[in-house]
Amino acid sequence: MNHPSSAQRRDHRVVLLKCSQYENAQQKLLEGINLLGGLQNFAAKGEHIVLKPNLLLGDKPERGSTTHPEFFRAVAALLKSEGYHLSYGDSPGFGAPHSAVKASGLLAVADTLGIALADFVGEQEVLYPDGILLKQFLVANGIMEADAVISLPKFKTHGLTRLTGAVKNLFGCLPGVQKAGFHARLSDETRFSEMLLDLAELISPRLHIMDGILGMEGNGPRNGTVRQVGLILISANPHALDHCVAKLMNLDPELVPTLRAAKKYDRYQPDLIEVLGESLEALVMTDYDVNRSRISTTGPERFYMDLFKNWVTPRPVIDPENCSKCGRCVQVCPVAPKAIGFQDGRKEPPQYNYHQCIRCYCCQEMCPDEAISIETPIIGRIFNKINL
Repeated sequence: MNHPSSAQRRDHRVVLLKCSQYENAQQKLLEGINLLGGLQNFAAKGEHIVLKPNLLLGDKPERGSTTHPEFFRAVAALLKSEGYHLSYGDSPGFGAPHSAVKASGLLAVADTLGIALADFVGEQEVLYPDGILLKQFLVANGIMEADAVISLPKFKTHGLTRLTGAVKNLFGCLPGVQKAGFHARLSDETRFSEMLLDLAELISPRLHIMDGILGMEGNGPRNGTVRQVGLILISANPHALDHCVAKLMNLDPELVPTLRAAKKYDRYQPDLIEVLGESLEALVMTDYDVNRSRISTTGPERFYMDLFKNWVTPRPVIDPENCSKCGRCVQVCPVAPKAIGFQDGRKEPPQYNYHQCIRCYCCQEMCPDEAISIETPIIGRIFNKINL
């Protein structure tokens, strides 16, 4: 894998384009990439590029949780027409990559275009001496075997990091159960985001091309409400792109932990961001349903604040009417002992031990029934109103 130049890494340009229909995406993508100087500025002809969509789970495209197959088609067709060799893949949060790409509709598109599914099951150790928090990762073979990565994130909200975006999308470059392990080891939003920052610097996609035609608000990244956003965002800088996403959601970028980490460690400078194409200010969605609370999503980091954490910090809550008692929430809980479990066989929904819960929200993210939401205790809601 060949990394981009330092100039590309520090490029703060973000292309913002209106696009309300997926059938118009390819032409819009060409316009947008040309605003950045064309594909030749980011990859040499004939290079092997792996496309990394957001495949949280194998959801149907109308659910709005994954990169839409028609958006994937538009990007892939454009790259193929320019002579690039392509593969694609992701490591979903639950299940096998092949099952996820098939259920999401990506497999049918990829087969039509003759694009192979890369290996996102096997992994190899990659050293990263410049890491802030981590000096090595186990990265999917499919990433390491390509010359370059182009990431295709989705415009949506997230329980832990508030928005998914370009940086969070790269978490899927780590295969299998190690993702749950990171949640357990790095159980506060700051440390978890510093890990994501290290991973983003290690992978260093040449471009991030965001599917914002259909977005998700509310209880994201999987069980929120689909919203017609009608936008495409393109940038070589994932932090500049995520900054613009936060602004479009009417969310203070300082509340996004990955952006706080990127700013702290000089990975981007908000004042240098240049938006090309549409006016960002004119497209801000003031009513976008996103977590704007000043309260940390994972609670205080100091150990003596544990009790206070359970009175103030947001927490996952099960709606018993929607719960099918499938047990996936129990299965994906990364802590030991589990923070959630059945108390009496499967006669009733699982119950939480909030003192054990680290607020990783894996249960909420992976629930197939839209039965788990994130709620803030009443004292936390009062505290947040005072601090608005």
